[in-house]
Amino acid sequence: MALISCRDLCLAYEGKIAVDRLSFDVSPGDYLCIVGENGSGKSTLIRALLGLKKPRSGSIQYGDGLKQSEIGYLPQQTPAQKDFPASVREVVLSGCRAAPFYSASEKRRAAENMEKLGLTELKKACYRELSGGQQQRVLLARALCATRKLLLLDEPVTGLDPAVSAELYRIIRDLNEEGVTVVMVTHDVDCAIERARTILHLRTVPLFWGRAEDYRESEIGRSFMASGPEKGGDEA
Repeated sequence: MALISCRDLCLAYEGKIAVDRLSFDVSPGDYLCIVGENGSGKSTLIRALLGLKKPRSGSIQYGDGLKQSEIGYLPQQTPAQKDFPASVREVVLSGCRAAPFYSASEKRRAAENMEKLGLTELKKACYRELSGGQQQRVLLARALCATRKLLLLDEPVTGLDPAVSAELYRIIRDLNEEGVTVVMVTHDVDCAIERARTILHLRTVPLFWGRAEDYRESEIGRSFMASGPEKGGDEA
C-alpha cells in the first residue's frame, strides 16, 4: 500500500490554480524528487501533503497507518528562523511535538538523532551561532523526531556550498537506505536524477511522474536539464 496517494488533485495559490489534475503515489522506501520551474506548485503541493493547504478538488490519502502529524518536515528557513535563540537540543526535541513535557523515550529519540547526524557535541550550542550546514542537520534531526516513515524536504541545500550540500545529500541518502521514505523539492535536477528513484515534474499540470532513469531520457527531462529551472517569479 502506498504511503501517500494523490488523485486528480487541484490546488490554488493566491487565488490561482497552482496544481491541476495531479495523480501520483509515494511508496514505502521511495525517494521522490519534485522538480519544476519557479511557480510550478511544488511548495503548494508540500503544504497540501502536510495538511496545511486544502485541495480545491481531488484527494490525498495516507496508507500504512501514516498520519499527517507523523510526517517529518524540513522547510525552507526564513532569516528570522535562522536567528532562533535556542540550544541545538531544544530545537531537536521540539520535533517530538510534546513540548514542554518530553517523555524519557522522546529524549532518547532526540539523543539518537543528534548522534546519527553528528550533533551530540553541539547539543548545548546556540542554534543561531551554527553554520548553515549545521543548522540544516539540526532541522533534519528535528524532523526525524517526528517520524520513522516519511520525510518532506523543501529545498534542503539552498544557500549551502557544494561540499556541505554533498554531505547533506549523503545523509539523506543514508536515511533512505535505512528505510525512511523521502520526498524532496529541489531545483538541483542533476542531484534529483542521480539520487532519486522517482521524479515528479510539475508545471501546473504534471509533465512527468515515473522512474528517474526514464525522466533522464524523456523530452521534458532532457529539455529541463539543458536549460535549468526558470528564474524569477514567486514560488507557488
